[in-house]
Amino acid sequence: MTVVHPITRAWITTGGTGAQNYDEFADDAEITAIIEANPHSALGIEMPHKAPESLGRSFADALPDAVSRLAEAKADGSYTPAEQVVVLYRISAPGEEPAYGLFAMVDTDQISTRADEPGLVIRNEDVFIAKVRERVALAEALGHLLSPVLLLQTGRGDELHVALAAATDAAGVPAATDTDQAGRTHAIWLVGPGPQQDELTALAGGGELVVADGNHRSLAAQTGGMSRFLAVVTTPASVAIQPYNRLVSELTTTPGELLERLAAAGARIAELDGPAEVPATGGSVVLQLPDQAYAVTLPHTGAGRLENLDHALVERLLLRDALGLDPGDKRITYVGGDYPSTWLTGEVRAGRAELAVLIAPVTVDDFVAVNLAREKMPRKSTWFTPKARGGLVVAELP
Repeated sequence: MTVVHPITRAWITTGGTGAQNYDEFADDAEITAIIEANPHSALGIEMPHKAPESLGRSFADALPDAVSRLAEAKADGSYTPAEQVVVLYRISAPGEEPAYGLFAMVDTDQISTRADEPGLVIRNEDVFIAKVRERVALAEALGHLLSPVLLLQTGRGDELHVALAAATDAAGVPAATDTDQAGRTHAIWLVGPGPQQDELTALAGGGELVVADGNHRSLAAQTGGMSRFLAVVTTPASVAIQPYNRLVSELTTTPGELLERLAAAGARIAELDGPAEVPATGGSVVLQLPDQAYAVTLPHTGAGRLENLDHALVERLLLRDALGLDPGDKRITYVGGDYPSTWLTGEVRAGRAELAVLIAPVTVDDFVAVNLAREKMPRKSTWFTPKARGGLVVAELP
């Protein structure tokens, strides 16, 4: 019995509604600009308080606007309904191998967050509870889910990849396509009840599923009492892990004192002659301060692999111990791999931030090892690409 199921009632885009997920932005102003340029974007429904006409209002106060926007999108033909479907998904770009996935519903009671908790869906990162509450409130207000949780099929991923590639090749003209900010084309095809749907859901649910993106959305499904959540089940061959950096808007100490505290904790610090870049491999991080960049090797103070990951050391030794900042502090911005190192260092040089922390991407081996041990990755430590697009397939909740 698979844990992956068809979407009982789906709403499929007819074009123009696709959007980056709400948590892919380092600057809220970008969200407002996207909604202003494309009022039909699902981003205006997912982040109603960032729409131009709603600025200054709280998320809760703007929820009625989200409800109205979704109702209008359904009424004006931006979405068309479909029953009992799974949706083939392909992301492609010149010079890149295609990425494949399957939009479907997944059993919420299969989510496992620790070794003694049974379940085939492994959630692997700590979360920010305020974001979870917003996702619960949005789902309750809308009665629909617009953004999928990205799940990595670890048991039968190779078989699923072959099956999805063959299915999309034979599917003909897509039901819809969308182009993202990086120029990738996102294409979808509907698969109704029958042997092909049964085969695909069996493969998609045929082994442990790791949450690659959407930890907050998966916890919101649990917190909100949803029996199933919307997901894109993808394959290891379809994704890569990019850097996930940090930007600190305001230091709690002088740059000199920060370096002294790190040195006292056992860090090795060296000035950089050239531009600050994300390290190619783990073991050291790069700090861009207003007047100078430094390569910093933080001491391994943990007992095992997880505690000594670069992201864990940054959270513990740099942010908490040296700066006295909780990971959820509003002065910390978590910046994913879509933003180059030049953007982060530019924020510091322009005075909009006082520190950029550039961290090598987590390796697939480390990611898999932590997940199989049912341990939690540090917050915002894995930026998987390509990202599943929100607003292409909407699941209506019972």
